[in-house]
Amino acid sequence: MTATTAPDPVAGFPEELRPERTGVRTATRTFFFILWRDTFVTGRELGIFLAQVLVEPLFILFVFGKVLGDLGFTAGGFQQVLLPGVVALNSFLVSLQNTALPLVIDFSWTKEIEDRLLAPIPTTLVAVEKMVFGTLRGVIASLVMIPIGLLVLDNVSWPMDTFLPTLGVLLMGALAGSTVGLTIGTLAPARHISVVFAVTLTPLMFTGCTQFPWRALTDLRWFQVLCTLNPLTYVSEGIRDLMLPAGPASIPLWVDLTALSAAIVIFGTIGILGFLRRAQD
Repeated sequence: MTATTAPDPVAGFPEELRPERTGVRTATRTFFFILWRDTFVTGRELGIFLAQVLVEPLFILFVFGKVLGDLGFTAGGFQQVLLPGVVALNSFLVSLQNTALPLVIDFSWTKEIEDRLLAPIPTTLVAVEKMVFGTLRGVIASLVMIPIGLLVLDNVSWPMDTFLPTLGVLLMGALAGSTVGLTIGTLAPARHISVVFAVTLTPLMFTGCTQFPWRALTDLRWFQVLCTLNPLTYVSEGIRDLMLPAGPASIPLWVDLTALSAAIVIFGTIGILGFLRRAQD
């Protein structure tokens, strides 16, 4: 007897209509539809979004860069150091907050996350969409701060020849912030989220080298080591390395990109695992 080969159940389907290809196409379209929906809602609430992400950094620029400078409490080059730090701060923290807080709300009060989990898309991609959306918000918020900073501060500049590399650093910083936000949003209990934000955001803000160069902390070694553990430090220093090649020495760009990549992988993995755990509850 000769062995017969079982017929291929999808052999008669055109290549583009085979089930595995249809599933990938459906998941991809669903992912972008969900992302477009979130983006569309942001567009309708643009004024609220801008007020949320611009008030705090605007006052930091005005008080630390303008008022203290006019009063003589800061040196002349401080404004040029401050601007990239505040832009980096917006990139990182806006992404973090706009990933963490909606997750807490979706998982606890509104239960909107259940609608997304029922969509024809893998659960992991639902988590990735949350990170991508938070990243987009962070990048937009940071880019808006550049012209505002140029208007508020005196004697500052933003070299356009390094704009594309700077945009890349901002993108990585925003993605790192969204992975940290995913971690916080999936691990922190909803009833304690205000406490978690209070004890997390302030230390992140003031140990991220947004108001001072990292190498200037040489005589304050313990604080320099503490700043090294903050991913925001590498966003601030990466932008300064591109903007101020002749200014204060910054952490080399390749070190910044390596540290941000490590943060994205570590916090992204923890956040996605936490999201999968919460989705199964």
